Formats: sequence, C-alpha cells, structure tokens
Amino acid sequence: MKKQPLKALALCAVLAGGLTAVAVQATEVSEVLKAGAVKVQAAKTAQEKVDRIADQTDGLLQEFKQVNKQIESLRVYNSQLERQIESQKQMMAELVESIENATVIERGISPLMENMLKALRTFVELDVPFKTEMRAEAVEALFDNLDSAKFSSAEKFRQILEIYDIESEYSLSLETYRDLVDINADGSEVEVDMLRVGRVALMYQTKDKSQTGAWNKATGSWETLGSDYRRPVDQGIRIAKKLAPQDVMEMPINAPETAQ
Repeated sequence: MKKQPLKALALCAVLAGGLTAVAVQATEVSEVLKAGAVKVQAAKTAQEKVDRIADQTDGLLQEFKQVNKQIESLRVYNSQLERQIESQKQMMAELVESIENATVIERGISPLMENMLKALRTFVELDVPFKTEMRAEAVEALFDNLDSAKFSSAEKFRQILEIYDIESEYSLSLETYRDLVDINADGSEVEVDMLRVGRVALMYQTKDKSQTGAWNKATGSWETLGSDYRRPVDQGIRIAKKLAPQDVMEMPINAPETAQ
C-alpha cells in the first residue's frame, strides 16, 4: 500500500516536468511568431516605400520627357526664326549693294522705303506688346526722315535696315524691364517687372510678387497665371538681370508645332 503513493508522486513529477517543457516550447514558438510578424511588417513597409519611390520616379521621368519635348520644339522654332532672319539680312545686304552700284534704283527707292516702314508699323501694332510706344515712335521718326533733305537715300535706307535688324534681334533675346500694365483690365495701370523671352512669351510680375501674368496671343489680352509660375518668372527676371545663371525656365506657352 505504501508503494502506490510513491508511484503517484513519481507520476506527478513526470507530468510537471513535461508541462514545464511544453510551456518553454510554447514561449519559444510565440517569440518566433512575433519575430516573424515584425519581419513581415518591416518587409511590407519597405515594399510600400519602394512603391512610393517608384511612383515618384515615374512622375519625374514623365515630367522630364515633357520638358525635353518642349525644349526640342522651341529649338525647331528658333532654328526657323534664325533661317528667316539670315534670309532677310541677305536680302537687305543685296539691296544695299544694289543702291550703291545702280543709279536706276534711286528713282524707285523712295516708294520701297515707304512700303517697308508701313509694313513695320503694322508689324509693331500686331506684335507682342513689349515697349510698343518706343518702337512705334522709332518707326514714325523714320517716316519723318523720308521727307527730309538732310539725309541721302542711302542713309535713309540704312536707317530702315538698322531698325529692321533691331526688330529681328528681339526674337532671340531675353529681357526684363519695368512697365505700366493694365493687368486687371479695368483701366488702371500697375507698375510691374516685365520678362520677355524672344517673341515666345511676355510675362509680368508685381513688385511684391503677389501676382504673375502673361500675354495671351490667342485672346490678345493679359491673363493672370497660377502660383506655380511665380518662382519660374522671378527666376527668369533674375537671369535676364544676370543675377542668376542661365537655366531651363517654365513658361506659359503652347509649344509650336513641328513642320511636317
């Protein structure tokens, strides 16, 4: 009868040892599962970060392609302008040579010069409205010279060619200046900083940089631009003043179509 309690005690000891081992193993499994969950969450977070970076990279790539496309279109447009200007200069040089070497042209030069000035007057009126008053006054001064005996026909023609050359250079230059503009179309003019990029874009920015706008060729009027253009226009003004290095600028224009 005494052996049975001993057997019972031994069995309890075995069961207690087994339960302890099971508890230890359960704790280890729990820790392994927790560590696995942490790794899974870390991997998920890393993948989400990779996806965001991939999306950002794709957006930047598309923007880069669009900017390159606009730059290429502007290069084509500028190349066309340069060829036109060179053709005009060649024609002018040939006319000057003809004036110097042929007296017969002397009789026909007056109507030719008058027609050239009329064409230039119309061009200034229809052109992008930069320094319009100054340019129009220069044309009218040459009209006055046509009736003056103070200048020879050759000198009058030289002056006309000179103003044509000045107008052609406007197409390829970057300029900033102060001007009064009716930006609100209410008859009240505001002093603003102007930015002219050739004849491609004409923009303005108020002195406090609170308002930025551009000339809309399609409507023939000024239009206010969004805040996205505030920094690009300000940067363009700084570049024109030679206060910043030349750089690609975002401009409110429709890229010209490439000739087929």
